[in-house]
Amino acid sequence: MKLKLILTAALIALPIISPSAFAQSCDDDGEYLGRLSANPFLTDSTANKFGPFGNPYSSDSIENPYGQYGSPYSATSVSNPYGTDAPKIIAADGQYLGRLSANPYDSDSVSNPYGRYGSPYSPTSINNPYSQYGSPYSPISPNNPYATKPPILCADEE
Repeated sequence: MKLKLILTAALIALPIISPSAFAQSCDDDGEYLGRLSANPFLTDSTANKFGPFGNPYSSDSIENPYGQYGSPYSATSVSNPYGTDAPKIIAADGQYLGRLSANPYDSDSVSNPYGRYGSPYSPTSINNPYSQYGSPYSPISPNNPYATKPPILCADEE
């Protein structure tokens, strides 16, 4: 009886404690780079400075200025203003949300204010505070510090 109670409690609590346990994943040809989130308490959040994807010393972190994904000189970096192969942003519902790039000329960049994914008026932009992907109140938005299912970052494999 005790065992059944413990198992039931674990099955109920697991999605609450670790919402990323049942998360979507990158394509077969992509590398998972964590969740693009303002929530510092998610273990795989880019805002978690102690996690593997928000730590400035981790090789897979976009916060590492010397790493492949954080260097201002790497083509796959989020901070290179001329980067061409920045990580893709995939929402919890599977919607492609562009590339997390500082390149304002890339049509898929979230930094392009005239592009589909960077415009503050586009329904698929994380910069639109009125869309489900950019709202500070949406559970799937990277801008919500309490989001439980923010989008994931996927890098293209070489």
